[in-house]
Amino acid sequence: MSSKYYAPHGGLPGQKKLLTDRAIFTEAYAVIPRGTMRDIVTSFLPFWEETRVWVIARPMTGFAETFSQYIMEVSPGGGSDQPELDPHAEGVLFVVEGQASLKLDGEIHIMQEGGYAYIPPSTDWTLHNTSEQPLRFHWIRKAYEPVPGLPAPEAFVTNENDIAPTPMPDTDGVWATTRFVDPTDLRHDMHVTIVTFEPGGVIPFLETHVMEHGLYVLEGKAVYNLNNDWVEVEAGDYMWLRAFCPQACYAGGPGRFRYLLYKDVNRHMKLHTG
Repeated sequence: MSSKYYAPHGGLPGQKKLLTDRAIFTEAYAVIPRGTMRDIVTSFLPFWEETRVWVIARPMTGFAETFSQYIMEVSPGGGSDQPELDPHAEGVLFVVEGQASLKLDGEIHIMQEGGYAYIPPSTDWTLHNTSEQPLRFHWIRKAYEPVPGLPAPEAFVTNENDIAPTPMPDTDGVWATTRFVDPTDLRHDMHVTIVTFEPGGVIPFLETHVMEHGLYVLEGKAVYNLNNDWVEVEAGDYMWLRAFCPQACYAGGPGRFRYLLYKDVNRHMKLHTG
């Protein structure tokens, strides 16, 4: 049975294909279409076996500033006993295909499609694919920003199917957000959610806000307004939106439009470096 979430499988287009595509890279936003996630743009990571990675966001000048995002592909028997080498990094895992065996603080969790894990910094964890099918999951990493007097959040594992989406006000459920973390829990400095639009649903104004965004389209298609440019996106596409980039969308159908959303939250703005 195929997954309801889109995941890249690599390969290369044929020599008869046109070179034109929808890839866009600007100072305000970027669109990485699913067709660009081919074999030749994968990376590898230390201490990960039988694993390749599509890096779709990384901190750099003129691009993502607060986070990195990977699409991990782990073959049967692959995985890592040393997945995270940065003791200051927190992470979110979201499974889009296959099954992961996550060992977190000594407890084993079998994560199916839709599985979600939050991993605080300096946490002991391992991950392996013990199934007979490839495993594909998103790994979002951020340098955790501690606050004196606030403890770090605890690790947890859940599945999106076990969480009721929260409808946005005055939308009759056409626009809803699946929240894995209580928005009022200020221990968390990032939120990774799933946003769902029913066909015809819209963001009815140009949002302009301080949160940086990473959006990976899990299902469906839509037209997005990014800094006053209208772009079409579909399942498997990735969008990066700089802080304050104007944004709105229209989900034209015929099915639901859903995306995995990252944003940085709940911290003072840095006024100096170092």
